[in-house]
Amino acid sequence: MEDSAAVAGLLWDEWLPAGVRRLIAEALPAGEADGRKLAVWLAGVHDIGKATPAFACQVDQLADVMRTQGLEMRSRQAMGPDRRLAPHGLAGQILLGEWLQERHGWAARQTGQFTVAVGGHHGVPPENGQIKALYDHEELLRTPGPSSGVWRQAQTELLDACADVFGVRGKLQSWQTVKVPQPVQVLLTALVIVSDWIASNPDLFPYFPDAGSRDGEERLVAAWRGLDLPPAWRAVEPAEDAQELFASRFGLPAGAKVRPVQEAAVGLAREMDAPGLMVIEAPMGEGKTEAALAVAEVFAARSGAGGVFFALPTMATGNAMFPRLLEWLKRLPGEGGGRHSVHLAHSKAALNEAFAGLLAGGGRVAAVDVDADAPGPGAAGAELVAHAWLRGRKKAMLASFVAGTVDQLLFAGLKSRHLALRHLAVAGKVVVIDEAHAYDTYMSVYLDRVLTWLGAYRVPVVVLSATLPAGRRRQLVEAYAGVRDEAAGSAPDEAVYPLLTAVVPGGRPVARCPAASARSTDVRVERLADGPDVLADRLERELVDGGCVLVVRNTVKRVLETARVLREKFGEQDVTVAHSCFVDVDRAAKDSDLLRRFGPPGKATARPAGRHIVVASQVAEQSLDVDFDLLVSDLCPVDLLLQRMGRLHRHQRGAGQSERPARLRTARCLLTGADWEAPVPVPVRGSVAVYGAYALLRSAAVLLPHLEGGPRRPVRLPADISPLVQGAYGDAPVELEGWAPTVEEARERFERHRADQEERAAAFRLGEVGRAGRPLFGWVAAGVGDTDDTRAGRAQVRDSRESLEVVVVQRRADGTLTTLPWLGTDTRGRERGGLELPQDQTPGPFTARVAASCGLRLPIQFSYAETMDRAIGELEQLYVCAWQGKDSPWLSDQLILALDEDCQTRLAGFALHYSPLDGLEVTRV
Repeated sequence: MEDSAAVAGLLWDEWLPAGVRRLIAEALPAGEADGRKLAVWLAGVHDIGKATPAFACQVDQLADVMRTQGLEMRSRQAMGPDRRLAPHGLAGQILLGEWLQERHGWAARQTGQFTVAVGGHHGVPPENGQIKALYDHEELLRTPGPSSGVWRQAQTELLDACADVFGVRGKLQSWQTVKVPQPVQVLLTALVIVSDWIASNPDLFPYFPDAGSRDGEERLVAAWRGLDLPPAWRAVEPAEDAQELFASRFGLPAGAKVRPVQEAAVGLAREMDAPGLMVIEAPMGEGKTEAALAVAEVFAARSGAGGVFFALPTMATGNAMFPRLLEWLKRLPGEGGGRHSVHLAHSKAALNEAFAGLLAGGGRVAAVDVDADAPGPGAAGAELVAHAWLRGRKKAMLASFVAGTVDQLLFAGLKSRHLALRHLAVAGKVVVIDEAHAYDTYMSVYLDRVLTWLGAYRVPVVVLSATLPAGRRRQLVEAYAGVRDEAAGSAPDEAVYPLLTAVVPGGRPVARCPAASARSTDVRVERLADGPDVLADRLERELVDGGCVLVVRNTVKRVLETARVLREKFGEQDVTVAHSCFVDVDRAAKDSDLLRRFGPPGKATARPAGRHIVVASQVAEQSLDVDFDLLVSDLCPVDLLLQRMGRLHRHQRGAGQSERPARLRTARCLLTGADWEAPVPVPVRGSVAVYGAYALLRSAAVLLPHLEGGPRRPVRLPADISPLVQGAYGDAPVELEGWAPTVEEARERFERHRADQEERAAAFRLGEVGRAGRPLFGWVAAGVGDTDDTRAGRAQVRDSRESLEVVVVQRRADGTLTTLPWLGTDTRGRERGGLELPQDQTPGPFTARVAASCGLRLPIQFSYAETMDRAIGELEQLYVCAWQGKDSPWLSDQLILALDEDCQTRLAGFALHYSPLDGLEVTRV
């Protein structure tokens, strides 16, 4: 226990962010001095529950020694299953509470807010029923009879000694009147957990007799040096104006000017009374990411945040953000450049090249030195580390700077084991939530509850969106501020855009309406009858002089059907396919290829000189900075259509930069995926399955003025973004002749679906922040137990069926298993394709990692219970014993999908065919 207390002191002094220390300190009479003492004391007494018969009986030899000292106890067998009523955390909570009452005069109702950190140090704060059950079996705490007094005396002496050693005896009287806020209880519990885990690590604190040659101080110094945990970021508020700030942090080209939204965001952050929530709504390509990082720097300096978490909707967007986060970190000012822990937080992070580069250093810490010649005041000597101790599945988010999927944030709203650690992780950071419009009702239930807790922790939050409905903005603001409806203040004109909205916890929102940048695009929208043949004929006319077209379909099935017809018309070399059903390594290569050919000037080194068509699913909506001459899109919710339009004429192209063909110099979007001849448009079935009829009909309704009638007015970007989004998501009825019955029927289905989502999401959602002084008893009761970034864990916070993930390999005719043959070489020139995967031994690390990089999430056909069970049963027939266990971390416990030499197989009644050109095709047999 002394080791845990000493570690807690070091964590407080050298690792815990200033904002977290400040929040704990504010709850106590003597501020930070009290906060440190309380944290150290709780870590010191957290295992007092081991001084009970229920725990001590487990090892007969040790129990016999205690019996000779008068501490009688029954054997483990004699106690039987009753022992389960007294886990040592719960027992310690009760013993500490009794000691506070009996020795220091505390009322029973005052103790729980302190003792719950002891009771919850194994990840789950006790429930009231558990507490009562243990009180009814006091023999588990102290053996009845003459020995009871001896037990009580031993327990009291231990707690007295801790009070003296850790310096809290003189504090207990003043702490009696404190009402500890629930967020502070969570943070103290988490700090005890972290201290316990470090102190329990035998590599850092060797067991006796190995440690006998060192005194306690020497052991602590050696352990802390061995752990080598990077300190929290200590941000310095930038003194530069916005232009200088963005130039130094993001390497703006000579002559480039900061955009009005960026300048206004930094200005608003500096004007706010305290850091809080800022919602940045601005067009695609306006530099919202850079604005968020600049605001985060201001917020962190003022709040004491010790890092940043950048939450993104998908693994792909997380992967794209991670190197950008690293580049920003390289330019941050600080003494000697600073030393920061970084992490990429999703289940396949180790396959990401940028993150793998950090891990490649080996040993306890992998480090990357920042280029000393990089511009910026803090460039010299900065070090970024992917710390070994922070790579564990429950510790990864404790790194200072993290990019990852939004699931990592939503997990903070899910009642699960060790939830306190997730709260500590976000409580010490600035949280940035990107693509806020991308989260449905189910996910929003969790997000709103997390925002409520973030507001209680006073965590600065930046929310980014190009297309956020006004109603959703209000919900986000209210959740964070903890202020509802009428008291929340009035919103600006819903058509105002760009828009910044800011609020502090408990406050009223303020808004800023910066000018739009000079960049604008008029997009002419035209209806196109559905059907791949119709599309092929139209594109033949449009591309007579060449040009690059993006066709976005709402389902993978439609992507593949469309590509098949277009290839018959234009040839295979002129049609590229992109969707989510590629193995990971092919998906990454596909993204890189799209950026190489269609990215911004200066980075796009191979833009096609003639014609080319990319047929993609929703993967083209976000994260890819690509530029096309013509857009074809299935009808979809209008906010997503606007995102797709953001890939149209995205960059200025002039002489020497593949100038656009004359026919395509006007930005145009051909809207298909619906029967436009019907009295009310009828979206195709696949689109209805993905988005629902109501959202599609509302989208069609607001787009109608741009689609028909007189001279059709183009969609003006960015001016029309907010009116279109607010119109599609507002409550006003659709007043179009003949539409009312169809739209009303669709609305009723939508409302039922949304209510169902809210009800299901609420089942395991964390409760509201309770009143100060109320203990966290039952905080995660009726929860999901352990959860993590697995397919099952993600299904808890996303309204999606649990999906099957497989590693795809090839089986040759002789039964040999190999990696997929077309993988080429890695960045070091090592061949990856066709590597043999031995079945009688563990594959080498490189070979195993190559195989693991071919992970694939099977489509929805395999997510239905009966089909999933059948598929798992068939996949488990290929079980390679040599690939299991800790010696094979890349392939252990993975489901393996083996394709034949023609890249085909059958699974659960479906025929599967895979190609690097088209990805996975699934056909019912």
